[in-house]
Amino acid sequence: MRLPSSIFVSVSLFTAETTAALYLSSTYRSAGDQIWQGLTLLFTLVPSVLVQLTLTFIHRDLSRDRPLILLLHILQLGPIVRCLEAFCIYGSVGRVEEPYVSITRKKQMPRGGQSEEVERQVGQAEGKLFTHRAAFARTSVIQAFLGSAPQLTLQLYICVLQQGVSIGRGTLMVISLLSIVYGALRCNILAIKIKYDDYEVDVRPMAYLCIFLWRSFEIASRVVVLVLFSSVLQLWILPVVLLNFLVFFLYPWILFWQSHSPFPENIEKTLTRVGTTIVLCLLTFLYAGINMFCWSAVQVKLNDPDLINKSQNWYRMAVYYMLRFVENASLLLLWYIYKTDFYKFICAPLLVLQLLVAYAIGIFFMLVFYQFCHPCRRLFSSSMTQGLWNCSSLLCLMCTSSSPQRRPMVKSVLDSPSPGTHKEPGTEGAHDTASDTTEDIPNDTTYDMLNDTVCDTPNEMANNIQGGINGDIIHSVSCNA
Repeated sequence: MRLPSSIFVSVSLFTAETTAALYLSSTYRSAGDQIWQGLTLLFTLVPSVLVQLTLTFIHRDLSRDRPLILLLHILQLGPIVRCLEAFCIYGSVGRVEEPYVSITRKKQMPRGGQSEEVERQVGQAEGKLFTHRAAFARTSVIQAFLGSAPQLTLQLYICVLQQGVSIGRGTLMVISLLSIVYGALRCNILAIKIKYDDYEVDVRPMAYLCIFLWRSFEIASRVVVLVLFSSVLQLWILPVVLLNFLVFFLYPWILFWQSHSPFPENIEKTLTRVGTTIVLCLLTFLYAGINMFCWSAVQVKLNDPDLINKSQNWYRMAVYYMLRFVENASLLLLWYIYKTDFYKFICAPLLVLQLLVAYAIGIFFMLVFYQFCHPCRRLFSSSMTQGLWNCSSLLCLMCTSSSPQRRPMVKSVLDSPSPGTHKEPGTEGAHDTASDTTEDIPNDTTYDMLNDTVCDTPNEMANNIQGGINGDIIHSVSCNA
């Protein structure tokens, strides 16, 4: 059984950031900066309350007689108590004989076109540790993007206005950046385990390193761009932030409305229709907060029983990064045009170039991760480079077809067949079969994202692992790459 080190890291970042924020707010109070003090406390207490509620909801403490635990959560000490409880469970493993164990079946990564299924016994202690790890993985994401990300943006904005970095503010900024990157890393790992739940996933250290570098460059450059833009155009930053937030908040709901699916009722049996709506709104709120600063590895899909889109859509990711790069470049251009003598102590063109290059470096490490370090890359229906190449070809085709001068030429070329081509009767069916393998096919397991429980459902289709185009491995049933 693995040491619950991820729980310790989550609690350490949570405690360190809360302590540094409280100390910095006291310095703001001493200096008479009541606005900065209020905002600092706001970005500290609100995510702390959400973390307590999440831990209470996942562990179902409200339906159990545990008044002391509830009191500690009210005092904002819940994560510390949960961490101690997890380490006590880990220390008691092997000392007491388990009364009964459960058997789990996991598939190994396919080797040579075949995938073996391995059975493993899971005791009660290991099951409890699994629940603790899942709970803290979710709280790390909440703390990162609903607390640390706004906190880092605020403190960096104050540093720009005051043209200086104090020790307390610098410490809080470093801790907040680490918390955001760690939350994004946990979000990536969580997405992998949800999409490939029926497989035994082994994440290598090189994969962790690529994700860390990818998220560090992406988030740091994004925060700096927002701060620079807000420092010269204070009123225009609000429409930019609200537009980004509303787009990603409403996007899952629009897809849900277009699908004409029934309202999700399987989130929690004890929740009413109003409670389920509140939980879904909080989920999409968190999804919008993540996409404000970086690409969300967990894609929300409200018409799915698991609330998660298990298919890997390279086109959506490519469009997101292209639009985000254009947005960052536009914000930097506006900052460069409207900057005042306040920025005379820096080289503005060099700073713009460094930020754009930093964002491009983050995209580079993302490509390296998906192409070489992803633990389930053998299950992809197509490689990421092929998906991005198809996306760029589609954009070029759209740009070409939109030109009125080239439109008749393109149409005539597409309509007229080549005289030297001969269409076989069976070729069309083969192409249709190959293209159908890339469609979304439901997984054979049901995964509860909030409670982290897995329940097997009848498998209506046999697992089919077959060779794809250009030698790619296509797994068309158990998972959607």
